[in-house]
Amino acid sequence: MDYSSIVSAFGIPGEFVCATPFGSGHINDTLRIEMKTPEGPVYYILQKLNTYVFPDPDILMSNGFKVVKYLKDIIEKRGGDPTRETLRFYPTTDGKQYYRDSEGSCWRLEDIVPDTKSYDLCTSEAQFESTGYAFGSFMADLAGFPADELGEVIKNFHNTRARFETFSKEVKENRSGRADTCPDEIAFALARKELAESLVKQLESGELPLRVTHNDTKINNILMDAKTDQPVCIIDLDTVMPGACAYDFGDSIRFGASSAEEDEKDLDKVYMRLDLFEAFTRGYMRAVGKTLTKAEADSLSIGSIVITFETGIRFLGDYLNGDVYFKTAYPEHNLVRARNQFKLVADMEKKLPEMQAIVDKYYREAKQ
Repeated sequence: MDYSSIVSAFGIPGEFVCATPFGSGHINDTLRIEMKTPEGPVYYILQKLNTYVFPDPDILMSNGFKVVKYLKDIIEKRGGDPTRETLRFYPTTDGKQYYRDSEGSCWRLEDIVPDTKSYDLCTSEAQFESTGYAFGSFMADLAGFPADELGEVIKNFHNTRARFETFSKEVKENRSGRADTCPDEIAFALARKELAESLVKQLESGELPLRVTHNDTKINNILMDAKTDQPVCIIDLDTVMPGACAYDFGDSIRFGASSAEEDEKDLDKVYMRLDLFEAFTRGYMRAVGKTLTKAEADSLSIGSIVITFETGIRFLGDYLNGDVYFKTAYPEHNLVRARNQFKLVADMEKKLPEMQAIVDKYYREAKQ
């Protein structure tokens, strides 16, 4: 691959030296680019966009450029450093937001945020509280951005009503012939149609305002300061779309407050940790609580259940389809994942009053 010619399309200064694989992402192909300049080496991130996952790179990159521009202005107004606190995408020399090569592949170029590091897993309550603060700050900074100006990168990504309809169809079709191996799991899922529709109905009615949501709120999408270990910058803006704040909150809780990995087979080890739920909520509300409506605050706990349930029916639906979407290590892998998520759902349903009490506490504090 002639990376030099690809990089030249962006018109950055210096002489191309090399391109080396970078990071641990599984969607886009990511490279670190080294450029030789009179002041010394300068580094950038070059990514080949996965147009199977993101079939419309125009919407993807338009969203990214709009959000980054808005964040840059917000950060500058409060006296922050936009070169560290948000990403920078480079247009091509002919003014386009990405470069399409002769084979039809799409490439983008962005800065490396200096003196930062990232983690794949939270290791403490304090770190999970920082995660909540980081994603809460991201939403607070974008509170004034007109969310309806963003395109839908992945159609119906968190439309759990549509996900439920797809799952119901997958049960009926039973392409893999596996439905008789999981009748209890299917029954568990089909009994929660009302849960699946809850956030969608609130968005449709206007009870929940449309927000700019990140939609992949895991700790590995936060860059931490290399010295202080505090959040600096939210990255991976590919799934930034209009949605409900409960989407981002719920995804963080689903992934970060579970007592076990999502493919843990021993369900006795799987439950939602209230201490971690409280830590995340404390950080999140400290950052964004002032801007949330009461309906949004009330939606966060149920949103955690909805997003976990959504993930569970996606795993179970893929199992019934013959494992065509998620990568699996063994034949029952997706079924194990689904059981794991449904155990979390059941546990959160029991703990819902406690979860809501925690949310109410920190929401009241934020509003004072």
